[in-house]
Amino acid sequence: MGIAERKEREKEDVRRKILDAAHDLFETRGYENVTMRAVADAIEYSPTTIYHHFANKEDLVQALCFADFEQLSQAMGSRPLPENPIERIRTLGHAYATFGLANPNHYRFMFMTSGDWKKHAHENDTPPARSYAFLRDAVVDAMEQGYFEKGDVDLIAQILWSGLHGVVSLLITFKPEQFPCVPPRPGLIEASVETTLRGLLVPRKEK
Repeated sequence: MGIAERKEREKEDVRRKILDAAHDLFETRGYENVTMRAVADAIEYSPTTIYHHFANKEDLVQALCFADFEQLSQAMGSRPLPENPIERIRTLGHAYATFGLANPNHYRFMFMTSGDWKKHAHENDTPPARSYAFLRDAVVDAMEQGYFEKGDVDLIAQILWSGLHGVVSLLITFKPEQFPCVPPRPGLIEASVETTLRGLLVPRKEK
């Protein structure tokens, strides 16, 4: 291994240590209570070292969240998706929920943490935009093939996402005994997706 390659690997190792430490601190202390110095102290580096990798806390948070969104995109696109757009939406919903339940800390950080970094989330070719595109493209196809009425693509995509997000957020935030009256019922995620889809599907005419 050459000197340049070794230095680059060492740089990436330090960056990963910073990201891992910051992730833990944001989760345990909350976004507002974490400083760049606290991150530096956690990995026993100087704050100057942190600033060599990230311009400020918002830059650090954005890097963390974008890395998490890359993992979400990989989870949703890890296998061939169905050609049928409705089946594709079901498959994407299952992958999305599975990711959220398996990575509750990451999910909370991605979707339930404030910060100015989110103003960049809608920009083209960012990890959040790419993960959203899976669902949006399926909605476009569903409209073009007559499964959904043609209209505001993003409104329909947001309806589908927000319904599923609500269920996942409850499941990772509430303990089973905190649900009203009874614990979350088996099949809650699937039933939520199906109920939303039924409200959006255009009735198929009998031949």
